[in-house]
Amino acid sequence: MADLFASGRIVDAILVLVLIETLVLLGWRARFGGAGTAALLCTLASGAALMLSLRAALTGAEWPVVALWLTASLVAHLGDLALRFRRSGAASRGVVTGRSGTTGDGPRSVRVVQ
Repeated sequence: MADLFASGRIVDAILVLVLIETLVLLGWRARFGGAGTAALLCTLASGAALMLSLRAALTGAEWPVVALWLTASLVAHLGDLALRFRRSGAASRGVVTGRSGTTGDGPRSVRVVQ
């Protein structure tokens, strides 16, 4: 079991699960609607980049490699935040996006301005 961590293989297994999760969530979204695809991919990319930075650290990679993955995670996280703030601003202005009168994060009350 310790070899799974020392070799970084545990991270590989987790990344496979993240890939499966991504495919399931994209399929779910295509069928039933839900969070925007870009926001979903940003969230999952951020987590995957964090896992890759952990893998780099566990396997003794040089610090710039770890820093590169951490930076990639930050960029994906900032993209996710930008999308969330943009949706939040649109909802507060009464703009409806997504399917079935939702803003992508679930049903919200929408103020109609006349």
